[in-house]
Amino acid sequence: MRTTELPSKTKLADCVLCQQMGGRLLYENSFYRVIAVDANGPDAHFPAFYRLIWSQHVVEMTDLPYTQQLMAWQAISIIESCMRKVLQPHKMNLASFGNMVAHLHWHFIARFEWDSHFPNPVWGQALREVPMQQLQEVQSLFPQLDALLQQKLSELRPFAPIDSPPDR
Repeated sequence: MRTTELPSKTKLADCVLCQQMGGRLLYENSFYRVIAVDANGPDAHFPAFYRLIWSQHVVEMTDLPYTQQLMAWQAISIIESCMRKVLQPHKMNLASFGNMVAHLHWHFIARFEWDSHFPNPVWGQALREVPMQQLQEVQSLFPQLDALLQQKLSELRPFAPIDSPPDR
């Protein structure tokens, strides 16, 4: 599995998600990759932080063909469901901002009442130290979560081409 470099055909020189993997690779297909955010990086105080990163450099979800938008929503649903099933967090935080890195990607953060910021947002002020025993309990579930994510994402099949959303 790759850990740092992406194929040159998908790179933009000034895009960090085009230039770097973004974390520990869990799953990849021709449309997107799913990574676990580096446990030793700046987001280490959140015990379960994953990202879905679109392979092609696009900025917004609606830049994708409609069938790829549907694939993204399927993957988003699977990632959240797997995280909830295995980790049993108090709450899931999902976000797609792109203000700092204008490359289509989603953040999945399992929130626990004992995490450093809860109930504050992850970018808010920390309220406490993370209790090591609870952190280690969650981390012990990562192999199970990773295996479930890989299984469920690999079972997805591409949609038949559709040019646009159906009329409402």
